[in-house]
Amino acid sequence: MTYIDVCDNLVRVTRLAVSAKLAKELTACCSPRAKVQAKDLSSYATLFKALGDDTRLAILGFLASAGDALCVCEIEDYVKELSQPTISHHLRQLREAGLVTAERRGTWIYYAIDRTAHARLAKFVSLFET
Repeated sequence: MTYIDVCDNLVRVTRLAVSAKLAKELTACCSPRAKVQAKDLSSYATLFKALGDDTRLAILGFLASAGDALCVCEIEDYVKELSQPTISHHLRQLREAGLVTAERRGTWIYYAIDRTAHARLAKFVSLFET
């Protein structure tokens, strides 16, 4: 075996080793993964639409900082720049998304953070964990 033959063999072995390493990396990179199904995500659309508004986020923050249910009149005082019908609209969106609960006490409605909202958000995050 000549020096040239040894060099040719070394080049071939190196190419094979590099090709094998690349193939392994590509296989790991491009291997089929479990897909998140659209049906798994569709129930979260309403939730994230509700979270996508600054006023609703402000109301949620206010409710969270209160720690207890607040009368709608207190929420209206907090969001003074909006009219009562607009505030009611935002509260309805939060309620339908399952982020707040509403309880009638006499003539007033009291709103509080829904205790199951955190678990729902955690479940959403777990859909994307590997």
